[in-house]
Amino acid sequence: MRKSPPRAPSTVSPPASSAEGGGRQGAASRANGALDAPPPGGKSVPLWQQLDAVAGALQAVRGGQSGTAALAEVDAALRPGVQALLFQVLRHAGRAEALRRQLAARKPPPAVDALLCTALALCWAPDESPYEPFTLVNQAVEAAKRNPSMRAQASFVNGCLRRFLREREGLVARSDDDPLARWNHPLWWIERLRKDHPHHWEQILRANNAHAPMALRINAQKCTPALYLQALKAINLGANLVGDHGVVLERAVPVSSLPGFGDGWASVQDAAAQLAAPLLLQGMDLGQPLRVLDACAAPGGKTAHLLELAGPGAALQVTALEIDAERSARIGENLRRLGLQAQVLVADAARPEDWWQQECGGEPFDAILLDAPCTASGIVRRHPDVRWLRRESDIAQLAALQARLLRALWPLVRPGGRLLYCTCSVFRAEGEEQVQTFLAHNTDARLLPSPGHLIPGGGHNPSGDHDGFFYALLQKSL
Repeated sequence: MRKSPPRAPSTVSPPASSAEGGGRQGAASRANGALDAPPPGGKSVPLWQQLDAVAGALQAVRGGQSGTAALAEVDAALRPGVQALLFQVLRHAGRAEALRRQLAARKPPPAVDALLCTALALCWAPDESPYEPFTLVNQAVEAAKRNPSMRAQASFVNGCLRRFLREREGLVARSDDDPLARWNHPLWWIERLRKDHPHHWEQILRANNAHAPMALRINAQKCTPALYLQALKAINLGANLVGDHGVVLERAVPVSSLPGFGDGWASVQDAAAQLAAPLLLQGMDLGQPLRVLDACAAPGGKTAHLLELAGPGAALQVTALEIDAERSARIGENLRRLGLQAQVLVADAARPEDWWQQECGGEPFDAILLDAPCTASGIVRRHPDVRWLRRESDIAQLAALQARLLRALWPLVRPGGRLLYCTCSVFRAEGEEQVQTFLAHNTDARLLPSPGHLIPGGGHNPSGDHDGFFYALLQKSL
């Protein structure tokens, strides 16, 4: 029998400080699960107030707003605790919705429904609940009473949740037959995974509902993973080596508490993303002048890794391209922290005619890294809102954009050069199928040994715990 975690009182203490950040694969603690279990400290906040904010954020996500944007609207004093609770709610939103349908024959107004589902998602499994179920119910009812838009429905909220406490076992058992409740993903997503990964679809879904570890890439120009492990041990922070350049922390912490982070010793980057730079550079003569393009480069993690591996004496000229000016600025910030330099351009990788001649002299690149925009279906455990925001039609739209980027960038590769195509997606339309179609239409392209689709999670991966990803290394004929 699993031991229940210690229960918290009806007031909670947000962390005194935290590290946040955006970006699909950015060096940000939020994107790497660092705030899923915030440390205690700071001023206590009534739980009802946090539940009200979580329900508001859930309603925003249901309306199409990203979790990051929804959390940005939460009061800063509440945000860390609200984020931790929201992540848990999003991971169990399917179960909560299935339970709510049993408790209320007619769907209540959006705000009330969001509050009910928030409480149900947090208390349906007592062993995993952050608070005693009775406490959650009491505080959810209090939130309804104190919110003018829900005050008239407070008795309804109370009745539904009290019934759930009385009949929890039977209600949960009946919801087990609902795939939405069992897997906490949209039905189309589940069916797509069954088709794309008939032997691993359940493992992928389980991994998506788990907490992601916080992984670091160690700057090869300033430290080694082994030495960094010693520095972590000195502050009583356990970690394990992952890959050739990384470590995985036993618990997530704010980046400000990491040894040498401000001086560029390490960056936050998942182990799967750490494979990109070594794959692109493998077998290349770094003693010769090389021109490398990192297309769709923000927030700059892979750009930095390329430069770190090349070393200070290498004649490696890296151009980092990003269409969004705000995200492009983050590339420069990350490079400055790490003590690295690259040409950073705000431009559309799909339109080389706008920047290749003017900014790059029209010279072909020895290597191109294309980390293409995608559904982010491989990093759902870090961004649990993604599964509820995506629509099935997004896959075809993004696959079309990926194909357009491949067509636009392939002519920029010199004969004998290479292009590494990657996405943080587990959908084959954005990975294997995309590459096979490209090869069929480009006879001058050859697929070199590549990882292909990487399955998210830890236990079934011989290469360790990492996100879902896809890699294909393409070489152009001489």
